[in-house]
Amino acid sequence: RGTNIELVKKNGTPGFVETLEDFPFILITPQCPEEEIWDNERLMAVLNEVIEKYPVDTTRIYCTGLSMGGYGTFALAASYPWRFAAIAPVCGGGFPLTAQKLKNIPVWAFHGDVDPVIPPSESQKMVEAINFFGGNAKLTLYPGIGHNAWDLAYSDSTLYRWFLQHKK
Repeated sequence: RGTNIELVKKNGTPGFVETLEDFPFILITPQCPEEEIWDNERLMAVLNEVIEKYPVDTTRIYCTGLSMGGYGTFALAASYPWRFAAIAPVCGGGFPLTAQKLKNIPVWAFHGDVDPVIPPSESQKMVEAINFFGGNAKLTLYPGIGHNAWDLAYSDSTLYRWFLQHKK
């Protein structure tokens, strides 16, 4: 949270992306304002603006976020399930009652198995609920990792190849 966009590079995908030679995505990395939570309508307005200005393949729109952004990933996709080809929440969670809305979106969640900030059960509940409704969700639990699973998730090119396997 905040207004220092450089912090997003420290803990998000931009820091990893800068080290890659070939990154076949347009990356949008919003930062939630202080004392606020993610506003799905505002996030969709940003996405729509990017779609209007850049050559976006609208059949390949993916969403990922970490910590509060992991919650935001589940919430945004549940609010706009027709927009996303796949999602990858990291160290997040959500409301299992919304899982039915996510059943047609491939989900790959990531969490540290000893996360003291957001218990891994938050991701587990969502993955189980999505699969209960016939969805395609999986969870990677990193052994011995706390609330920093994003370093492992985002630095592994397997995630990006997985995204590219999915389209609407």
